[in-house]
Amino acid sequence: MADFPTQAQIVIVGGGIIGCSTAYHLARLGFKDTVLLEKHKLTSGSTFHAAGLVGQLRSNANITQLLGESVKLYRTLEEETGLATGWKMNGGLRLACTEERWTEVKRQATTARSFGLEMHLLSPKEAQELWPLMDVSDVIGAAFLPTDGQANPSDITGSLAKGARMNGARILEDTTVTGFRIENGRVVAVETDRGPIACEIVVNCAGQWAREVGAMAGVNVPLVSVEHQYMVTERIEGVTSTLPTLRDPDRLTYYKEEVGGLVMGGYEPNPIGWARDGIPAGFNFQLLPSNFDHFEPLMELALGRVPALQTAGVKELINGPESFTPDGNFILGQAPELTGFYVGAGFNAFGIASGGGAGKALAEWIAGGRPPYDLSPVDILRFGKNASDVEWVRARTLEAYGKHYTIAWPHEEHDSGRPLRRSPLYDRLAAKRAVFGEKLGWERPNWFAGEDEEPRDRYTFGRPNWTGAVAREHAAAREAVALFDQSSFAKFLLTGRDAEDAISWLSAADMRRPVGSVLYAPMLNPRGGVECDLTVARLSPTDYYLIAGTGAATRDFDWIRRNLPKGLDASLVDVTSAYAVLALMGPNARRLLERVTRDDVSDAAFPFAAWRRLNLAGAPVTALRMTFVGELGYELHVPVEFGAALYDALTAAGADLGLTDAGYRAIETLRLEKGYWATGAEVGPDHSPFEAGIGWALKLDGPEPFLGREAAEAQAAAPLKKRLAGFTVDDPDVVLLGRETIYRNGERVGWLSSGGFGHTLGKPIGYGYVRREGVDEAFVLSGDYELDVATVRVPARVHLGALYDPEMARILA
Repeated sequence: MADFPTQAQIVIVGGGIIGCSTAYHLARLGFKDTVLLEKHKLTSGSTFHAAGLVGQLRSNANITQLLGESVKLYRTLEEETGLATGWKMNGGLRLACTEERWTEVKRQATTARSFGLEMHLLSPKEAQELWPLMDVSDVIGAAFLPTDGQANPSDITGSLAKGARMNGARILEDTTVTGFRIENGRVVAVETDRGPIACEIVVNCAGQWAREVGAMAGVNVPLVSVEHQYMVTERIEGVTSTLPTLRDPDRLTYYKEEVGGLVMGGYEPNPIGWARDGIPAGFNFQLLPSNFDHFEPLMELALGRVPALQTAGVKELINGPESFTPDGNFILGQAPELTGFYVGAGFNAFGIASGGGAGKALAEWIAGGRPPYDLSPVDILRFGKNASDVEWVRARTLEAYGKHYTIAWPHEEHDSGRPLRRSPLYDRLAAKRAVFGEKLGWERPNWFAGEDEEPRDRYTFGRPNWTGAVAREHAAAREAVALFDQSSFAKFLLTGRDAEDAISWLSAADMRRPVGSVLYAPMLNPRGGVECDLTVARLSPTDYYLIAGTGAATRDFDWIRRNLPKGLDASLVDVTSAYAVLALMGPNARRLLERVTRDDVSDAAFPFAAWRRLNLAGAPVTALRMTFVGELGYELHVPVEFGAALYDALTAAGADLGLTDAGYRAIETLRLEKGYWATGAEVGPDHSPFEAGIGWALKLDGPEPFLGREAAEAQAAAPLKKRLAGFTVDDPDVVLLGRETIYRNGERVGWLSSGGFGHTLGKPIGYGYVRREGVDEAFVLSGDYELDVATVRVPARVHLGALYDPEMARILA
């Protein structure tokens, strides 16, 4: 016990690749008082049996960047530590055997180009030249990423561990964590079977044990274990050490070279969950019994691709459980339940590919108190209350696993664990043939099918089957009045004697406005990026009502709560479930309101950017006059028990005014025409208000301090590095989805953050940042633009500002 530390600055739990990478990067950053605890031996969980493929391309630029950091590290780590890693940058092939898959691959090639990742499209013959053992008779095309590769999981983890020790970190094996000491909402010590370790920060990198470790501290880590099998062959003639990794998604399989043979695994559509009642004690360096019957369908698919497997000797069929998550993305970041408790887990069998970059990002997150760049797709704060139920997590995770190699369709929805969270209008809308989507467990109407339309999504890379229905809903909002159920909005109440001072510090907007005001209230991080994108109504001198997007519920609440100034009388309460929200949008919206209330809703009595208490058909309503679709609009916030009655009254009163039920896909097409930004796409922590074109919202004219002010002032005085712009394409058959590459005068200058179709304009619309040092309005508007859509360049027109002006009832494009 003499060498056992009784205190440390940072304690990492888990000695797999993620834990060792995090320790390595923390030590490199100067956090030498870092201790890593492993209950058995390094890699003894799931790292030792990982397949070791390292791919980089993802649908998000920052996650692609993170994976690229893994490659950068793996290329130099062996030289640094003197320990072999097995790293080989032999490239990666991805096959397409159907026209739809080939479209997906071409769109992936465009995405790679957007993100600056080298990717080449190949003919079947060219692909076979790189991978001579495969039969390409059914292959339409392939993609090749030359900087992808493979590594030996145990070796690379050992090398990271040595690098961590070389830089001062300590690694203790055979040390089991038994609990945590928590004081005033933060962890102050880790309890182990060898004694306690006082600490400031805990990092849960326990792999498939991460949920159990988190539960000891009252932290929910939404992941479960799933069986994952792959086969290792004896030597096969023609398999060389330089053979690229191969992914064959239409046959659900992947391959890599290993000691002259092949590793072949895959993602079956009927996965088997494991350890439903907890992981057995002593499960270290262990595998599960091989399940040949379950693997057989994958084997049959593989034989058609690699005929040499028919005669190859099989060394073993490895069945190793791995941790998977409900959305297929890994989990990083500070848990919302505690301060100083971080998580790095749930890597969905991509731990080796992610390990180097994820450990670096997590270490920088800990060092700086915030992520080094926007990592919201993998942030633990992306989950909602539904993810606290392990049975829901398991159902959704098994569905996500089964879809791992299916085509990633635009707008695709999950089916499992539904319906769960329902607004009071759910049954009424379902009876009207609503087709629902789901976010954070909420059922939200995406569109409404007509009597002659199938009420079901049919996915495609072309124009989908809901196009006509969304066009009708879009037209109703432009020409008459549409009713949207937006009850899933995140809704918070900031209350207390010092609420005004608190929100004035938190928000970059002027929040010292009269009671009755509705404000756009962006909140900035210390780097000047937009951390929260909120609408705020001042209800009273001591109460502010905050509204955020559904998906931002956990994240925004966490940010606001953690950044409330100390010592002020101000508290934050989540009231999301207390209120339904019915949004009336369109030129007939006021006429409809007048039919269900005796209150004055004239423009003079109820102007834009104001809220009023209204009695609507017997329901007490907090009505906000605002719009996200570019028309006269009201958000009606009503206690949930009144929601159904209010809906019925509006529906009855609006029949002759053209009232139409509408869904979220119409909201998207409408906001694109109006040039409104979307949180997480056009606006986020990596974008300054000036780059996004919303600098007008900041209170920089006065002296009042606010979080991020210093950075915002520096941004305002400096040339822009990027500028948000809109783009239209004259060809209505072009489908814009986001991530299409933007070219200006033939030079790649960015990519679309979102895309869709404007039914009033009759054109595809996209938004994205034009990136160049010193970019200004003149630069943006002076160029000739093209968009790369699935490797085809199409002419585009650039715009700054709205494409449609409802006040003038005309198109500006």
